[in-house]
Amino acid sequence: MISPDEVDGLVAPLLAGDRVALARGMTLIESIHPAHQAPATRLLDRIMSHTGGAKRLGITGVPGAGKSTFLEAMGSYLLTLGLKVAVIAIDPSSPLSGGSILGDKTRMSLLSRAERAFIRPVPTGGYLGGTSRRTRELMLLCEAAGYDVVIVETVGVGQSEVDIAHLVDCFLSLQLAGAGDELQGIKKGIMEMADIIVINKDDGDNRPQVMLTRQMYQSSLNIMRRKYPQWAPLVLTCSALHQQGIDAIWQGIGDFYQHMAGGDRLAAVRKQQHLDSMRKQIEENTLQALFARDDIQDRYRQALQQVETHSISPRAGVNNVTQFIVEKLNH
Repeated sequence: MISPDEVDGLVAPLLAGDRVALARGMTLIESIHPAHQAPATRLLDRIMSHTGGAKRLGITGVPGAGKSTFLEAMGSYLLTLGLKVAVIAIDPSSPLSGGSILGDKTRMSLLSRAERAFIRPVPTGGYLGGTSRRTRELMLLCEAAGYDVVIVETVGVGQSEVDIAHLVDCFLSLQLAGAGDELQGIKKGIMEMADIIVINKDDGDNRPQVMLTRQMYQSSLNIMRRKYPQWAPLVLTCSALHQQGIDAIWQGIGDFYQHMAGGDRLAAVRKQQHLDSMRKQIEENTLQALFARDDIQDRYRQALQQVETHSISPRAGVNNVTQFIVEKLNH
C-alpha cells in the first residue's frame, strides 16, 4: 500500500522533471489495484495546477505508415529547437493473453536515449478507441514534469480510433500513397477528425504518387464539414526516413495553435474534453459498482443462462437485467 507521505514525496521530483519520478507516477496511475486508486487520485490532485502548458498532439496511421519513424524524426527536430518531448506510445494488448510487446522504445532508439525526451509504452488493456484508459492522466503527468510537447501515438486500428481526437489539441493522421487505401482513408470517420493529414514516404520514385494522393485528400477535405470553423485542415507531405518536411509540419502545427488561440477556442476545447472524460469515467465506475452487487450478479447470470438455452432473446436478457437494476435503484 502506498502511503500519502510516499505520494507527497513523489510530487517535488516529478515537478522538477525527474524521469524516474515521472515513470513511478505513471506506474501508479496505470495500476488497477484497489489499494492504488486513492494514492493515484492524490497524486493527480497535487499536480493539476502545474498542467496545461504543453502542446498536446495525437499521431495515428495505418500499420506501415511509418509512425515510429515519423515520431523519431519529429521528436529529434523538436529537440533541436530546445523543447522537451514526451511520447506516450499506445501498444495493443492481446485479446487472448492480455499481454503487450511494449517495444516502442526499440523503434525510437535515438529519441529514447535523448536527455530531454521521454517515451512511455502503454498497453491498451482491452480499451477500445486506439488509446488506453489512463492516457489523459499520463499526459497530465508529463505536462507537470515540464515537457513542452506531449505526443500520443495511437494503435492505428482505423475508424474506431477517433477517441484520440478527444484527448489532444492537434490530431495528425499519417497516410501512405500508392498503398491502395486512399479511398478507404477518405471514407473513414478519422478523416473528419484529423487537423493535419501527413502523407509519409515522399521520396524517390514515390513522389509523383504522393502528389496525386495529396490532391485527392485535399479535394476531399474541401467538401467535408470542418471540425473547427477557425481551422481548415492541412494536407502535408514528408519523408520521415530522410527527415524532410518535418519543419513544415511543425510550422503547420504552430499555425493550428495560432488559429485556435483566438476567442479562447483551445481553452474551451480542453475544458470540454475534461468534462467528457469525467462523465465517461463516472459511467464506467458506476457500471463496475453496480455489477459488484451480488443481487445484480445473480440476475445477470440468470439472464445469461436463459440466453444460452435459447429461452429468451439477447435483447430480452438485456431488458430483464436493466429493469432489475432500475427497480433496485428506485427502492
